[in-house]
Amino acid sequence: MNLILNIPFFSIFLAMFGGIVTVLIKKGDNARRLHMTITSITAVLSFILLLYTYYGRQRFTFMMGHFPAPWGNELKAGPLEAMFALLFSVVMFLSIGGGKLLIKKDVLPEKQGFYFIIMNMIFGSMLALIYTNDLFTAYVFIEINTICSCALIMAKDSGNSIIATIHYLIMSLLGSGFILFSIALLYSITGQLLMPQLKESVTLLLQSGRYNFQLTIIVALFTIGIAIKSALFPFHTMLPGAYDSANTSSSAVLSGLVLKSYIILLIKVYYCVFTIDMIRSMRISNLLFFLGLCGMVAGSLMALKERRIKRELAYSSVAQIGYIYMGIGLGSDLGIEAAVLHIIAHALAKSLLFIVVGRMKDVSLSQDYNHCLKCAAHKDPVAGIGFLVGTFSIIGVPLFAGFASKLYLSIASFISPVKMAAALIIIAASMILNAMYFIPPTVDIWSPVHVGDGNYGPRAKMSKSFVMACVAFIAINFFVGINYKYIVHIVELGIQLMG
Repeated sequence: MNLILNIPFFSIFLAMFGGIVTVLIKKGDNARRLHMTITSITAVLSFILLLYTYYGRQRFTFMMGHFPAPWGNELKAGPLEAMFALLFSVVMFLSIGGGKLLIKKDVLPEKQGFYFIIMNMIFGSMLALIYTNDLFTAYVFIEINTICSCALIMAKDSGNSIIATIHYLIMSLLGSGFILFSIALLYSITGQLLMPQLKESVTLLLQSGRYNFQLTIIVALFTIGIAIKSALFPFHTMLPGAYDSANTSSSAVLSGLVLKSYIILLIKVYYCVFTIDMIRSMRISNLLFFLGLCGMVAGSLMALKERRIKRELAYSSVAQIGYIYMGIGLGSDLGIEAAVLHIIAHALAKSLLFIVVGRMKDVSLSQDYNHCLKCAAHKDPVAGIGFLVGTFSIIGVPLFAGFASKLYLSIASFISPVKMAAALIIIAASMILNAMYFIPPTVDIWSPVHVGDGNYGPRAKMSKSFVMACVAFIAINFFVGINYKYIVHIVELGIQLMG
């Protein structure tokens, strides 16, 4: 038996089992060590799986249990799924490591064990969304994701975090309702839940001309549900309060990974249940393209007016989610590949930004307004450099990961002449707006505040875990930005095998 084929199941099982075992661990430090051990093991396994599927040019199915379709439950893995699992493992590991001291500060000691139970569960649920080959199982893990996300927002246990959690929960449940309704309708006309069998049934229905209107409604409901869950404009209202109220590591995971896991599922469903041609013929892609463009501009404008740094990063996420949906809305394989590349770039950059902002707030007496962060980069230069790298990547400066994704989004727009002009104009405008809203906080954190005999005040005590996480984030960002063609090859093969 080829043990590599067990990696998808073992990765999910390991994370979920870690959540159960953490209940027995009393000390928060030990719970954190267990979580980081799980994510590091998963990262190694995912890298092995990536090499196996990429060089073998294959995508395989892992049947869980002994029941075949339509009652069985399956996982499916290829280069794209393995790469996402590797990305999520690394970003999760670095987000927890970089925010270690702030977790101890923001989460009560007696609740830190519970915090890492939630981290393990949400990590397992995101891996399940990446690997699942069953639509109803995907819905189950969507709900686990939702519950865990709310718990992460509420971890600081303040009045604002409770209000933000309620808002986040209401919006998430609205999206879940659309998704469940669409799955129920699809099952009622196909009798299938596994994606390959669903694709066969949907193809036969389209060829016969039956249920065309119902299929359009199903795709629309599922798309809207995922759009709400992933905070596509104008369904973004829960993000600013949630990210502002959550602790540093929670914000990094929620923005960098959780939102992306829903979009990854949407891409899988588009390829593995429906087809891109079908999505384009139903004009769903046009809707996503329009909302993506609106989000790119509206998110940037809202960030430009914001003066609280974490809320500014939240609105920035709205704009970057718009880029991803704009790429999907182009309705081509190249557009999807560019969107996937931007998922990777944004996960790396935004998680880094939340980590360094949390650190700069900590050395600035936990002040949130931009002008209160003056001299923060002088007190912790590593955090200041990390902020510059994150902002350069979001803006799209060459050599950084964000440049590669925006370059491919621009190239992909040429395939669709009707959408090309709008896409290029909005990409250029949004990049300018990105630079404009990042200039004020950058100036503030590097502005000198002379204390006493002319120096900048005492340097903050160095945190080794933060420095290591920040340096790793920066190195990976440069690697992706410089060697993006290798990433593109993996994405191209993954999309090809998925379709």
